Amino acid sequence: MTRYHFVTTWRFEAPIEEVYRVLSEAHRWPAWWPSVTAVEQLAPGDERGVGRVYRYVWKSRLGYRLRFDIRVTRVESPWLIEGEASGDVQGIGRWRLIEEGAVTQVRYEWRVFTTRRWMNLIAPVARPLFAWSHHAVMRDGAVGLARRLGARLLAAAHD
Repeated sequence: MTRYHFVTTWRFEAPIEEVYRVLSEAHRWPAWWPSVTAVEQLAPGDERGVGRVYRYVWKSRLGYRLRFDIRVTRVESPWLIEGEASGDVQGIGRWRLIEEGAVTQVRYEWRVFTTRRWMNLIAPVARPLFAWSHHAVMRDGAVGLARRLGARLLAAAHD
């Protein structure tokens, strides 16, 4: 089991409500996020989306695919969406949105560990490649989201 902690920050010239709306419609991500090859809603959750479950298939820049479910555990519209992952990765993902005038900052935190045996076996040497792939996938998401919003992407960075 190999643990990863990634933090990604995006900044858009767009209203927080619009950014939140598009992020909260995970079933539509494949239309604008090239690395998301499939999203299926498995459970609807409550009126806010808590308890909603999505099954994702992601294609990495290195060619492998990750399959996992996310169960939404916390929603504070339009500032926070948090979920628990299970499958090829397990852990927590958290979207935090902050409005700064006409700019919305999106901060994504991904604290997971891999469950696929081959990934764990090669992690000692491949970890930098896995991190590079994650950051590239997130950069693609920032560009796609800006395009979907019709907004200017001001920054896409990672820690």
